[in-house]
Amino acid sequence: MKREDMKVSVVSQYEEDIVPVLAQYGIAITDKSPDAVIAYGGDGTFLLSERMYPGLPKLPLRDSRSAPLCPAHNLGDLVESFVSGKLAKSDLIKIRGSFRNKKITALNDIFIHSYNRNNAIRCRVWIDDELYLKEDANDGIGIATPHGSTAYFSSITNCIFRSGIGLAFSNSRDHSNHIVVPESSVIRIKVIRGPVVLVYDNANEMDRLQTGEEITVRKSEESLVVYGLKDFMCQACRTLRHMNIETGADISA
Repeated sequence: MKREDMKVSVVSQYEEDIVPVLAQYGIAITDKSPDAVIAYGGDGTFLLSERMYPGLPKLPLRDSRSAPLCPAHNLGDLVESFVSGKLAKSDLIKIRGSFRNKKITALNDIFIHSYNRNNAIRCRVWIDDELYLKEDANDGIGIATPHGSTAYFSSITNCIFRSGIGLAFSNSRDHSNHIVVPESSVIRIKVIRGPVVLVYDNANEMDRLQTGEEITVRKSEESLVVYGLKDFMCQACRTLRHMNIETGADISA
């Protein structure tokens, strides 16, 4: 695509910071039929951009106010590489959860938590219609994509995975920590003792499942093309971000 023809939408709480940079490279901003979406912020902004514009190619960029870039990365260079087609392209799978007459799609994960925080949840789990756990008591169950395994899944399991679908159990009574299954697998969870709260990615939307209700999770037909994902997930940049949070430094000053 020629530079002068590129039109993008921007998702950011700091849009005034990124728009002038895009203008330097001839990128037009539009809310109607964009060619791609730029998520200027952090991980939450990236997830939000996919909910707002599902399926459109994404360019996630760390905002300079809360996430300083390491010496290997420069905002202008990243935008220029995007325009010139030099940024690496990644294809991310998504997962779909089906319950009652509703469907939700997640880029990172779908989690079940106890509605009553002083009670554990009890669930039964099948994988490809084979019983995996007859009944497990735990604080929560999560189903994650490879990209999502770097988030809450990793906090529970202390690991990440590169392919498949991950199933994590928080504080399981049966000491079940996690399992990674092929991405073609179908995971079915039945609530033995509810109610439970169902959440996905960082969406504000929540649903409640009662005792006896089920959710089925599988790979979605939808996927996502992301440009510069390796740069966005740069460990050196993330280290600087955490240092900034700990010190309370104002890097925008």
